[in-house]
Amino acid sequence: MTADLAIVLALLVVAVVLFARGRPPMDAVALMVIVALPLTGIVSVPEALAGFADQSVILIAALFVVGDALVRTGVAGALGALIARAAGGSELRLIVLLMLAVAGLGAFMSSTGVVAIFIPIVLRIARTMRLPPGHLMMPLSMAALISGMMTLVATPPNMVVNAELIRRGHDGFGFFAFTPFGLPVLVLAVAYMLLVRRFLPGSGLAGGPATRPGLKDWVDEYGLAAREARLRIDATSDLLGHRLGELDLRASAGINIIAIERAGRLARRLIRPEASTELVAGDILLIDIVTRTFDLDAFRRTHRLSGLPLSGSYFVDGADEIGMAEAIVPPDSGLAGLTPVTSRFRTARGLTVIGIKRGPMAIEGSLADVVFQPGDTLLLAGDWKAIRRLGNATADLVLLDLPREADDYAPARRHAPFAVAILVAMIAAMASGILANAHAALLACLAMGAFGCTDMKSVYRAISWPTLILIVGMLPFALALERTGGVDLVASAVAGTFGDAQPRIMLAVLFAATALLGLFVSNTATAVLMAPVALAVAADIDASPYPFAMTVALAASTAFMTPVSSPVNTLVVGPGGYRFADFVRLGTPFAVVALLVAVLLVPLLMPF
Repeated sequence: MTADLAIVLALLVVAVVLFARGRPPMDAVALMVIVALPLTGIVSVPEALAGFADQSVILIAALFVVGDALVRTGVAGALGALIARAAGGSELRLIVLLMLAVAGLGAFMSSTGVVAIFIPIVLRIARTMRLPPGHLMMPLSMAALISGMMTLVATPPNMVVNAELIRRGHDGFGFFAFTPFGLPVLVLAVAYMLLVRRFLPGSGLAGGPATRPGLKDWVDEYGLAAREARLRIDATSDLLGHRLGELDLRASAGINIIAIERAGRLARRLIRPEASTELVAGDILLIDIVTRTFDLDAFRRTHRLSGLPLSGSYFVDGADEIGMAEAIVPPDSGLAGLTPVTSRFRTARGLTVIGIKRGPMAIEGSLADVVFQPGDTLLLAGDWKAIRRLGNATADLVLLDLPREADDYAPARRHAPFAVAILVAMIAAMASGILANAHAALLACLAMGAFGCTDMKSVYRAISWPTLILIVGMLPFALALERTGGVDLVASAVAGTFGDAQPRIMLAVLFAATALLGLFVSNTATAVLMAPVALAVAADIDASPYPFAMTVALAASTAFMTPVSSPVNTLVVGPGGYRFADFVRLGTPFAVVALLVAVLLVPLLMPF
């Protein structure tokens, strides 16, 4: 062992120890690595910083943006709701469905990208089902890693091994050559996660019991359920063509129009009622009845309107677009002494006062003439954009609380069809190889912005910068180990020590060596280094190269054992509330399971 290799290994040990301790943060440790390696003279400063231009890093950053766009357009929420609904409240069923969905999608696109896209989906499901994110994030990462065992294009190591076969004059693997090995591993992984889920961390960002009120809580607290009405404007209605400002239904009839549901080009959408809004045939008025004397049937007959079924929950079923918020009137507020009508509250703020609490009890009856007093708590309803603007504190009104549903607001929901089309196009470009993965993801980011699925502020907020720094900081170790002869030392030891062993034993040794090397080097770099070793060993014992090449490819996707052995694991550390030891404790046993599957199954389907 040379002095340079000893230095690199010492730095590697220090980094792993700091990772395991959890202090300082892992991204800070990565920055320390970037600074320390050039001081050894083994790698230069540009080489240490080259990770910032690495395609995988750019790909991960771009896919954070794509995933956030799916959240902003409501696509992620819809997919999460679909999975949660199919799970039926069962955590066991949820883990099964989640892992199958992630592995299926990851078979045709970057596993790292799949995780970046699914993280917000899983966090939403965790909030909805009140589960700790830690119970779902490790199943997510494990399924994404196993997706690399499904198809030829699922992960770069598969293509690296395939290219090495072709370079040496052999036929390459077929597109689904990996599937017979990946499917059994996936089934075992699902069963394993179901068994060990109790040992997963119970803390995280979005789990645990809900402490914030929900919309239904406020509906009950303010007695709103009986005040709901839904009326459709028929073609013969005398309201057609009139503007809301002309009708002044609040003063003339004692009702508030919370929102108007109107047919759009692709689907029905909710629009905010304004004085200039002109009513058209087919509009559905979502009405808040504010006076007890209001005769809904008489109003409907007079204006030739059709009554629609009620939800009984005061428009909570439209929480993806209609929201509520509580705000307090401060002592020096300009609203004091005014009423909802005289203050022109809805005109100024785009929100309707649907409840007022003075002390612990809500005021009953019509609120139109209630005079605001300092200390009053107002319950406001309207579209989420207007509610979000309440966060910009003013002297007249202070935002007091938002419901849990505010976290699921999708500001670009009407652009969801574009987001889905862009996602499909990106996956198709990646799966077909027409474009490099990073190139396809960057084009998808631009398209998401061009079609209104995201904006620049959201783009910069979406990217997890600590995650990228951690990945960038670990990349120079691969170069340092190769340059100092560490990789050659391992490869020579494997070939020299076990070259005369039984073929199955050689497969086990190659699998273990690849998996262990992958703890410190990216799985792509591991495949680059170990594929030639595997094929050389096959040639030495006069065996078919395919089982040896396949074993290396499968082992390169067995990065379950540490949070830094794959970007897939790194991405879920924060959202899942994991520690370094969690991956070692739970990932290592399943890595052994994957080894046994490979050693037993590969020779059966790919004889020596």
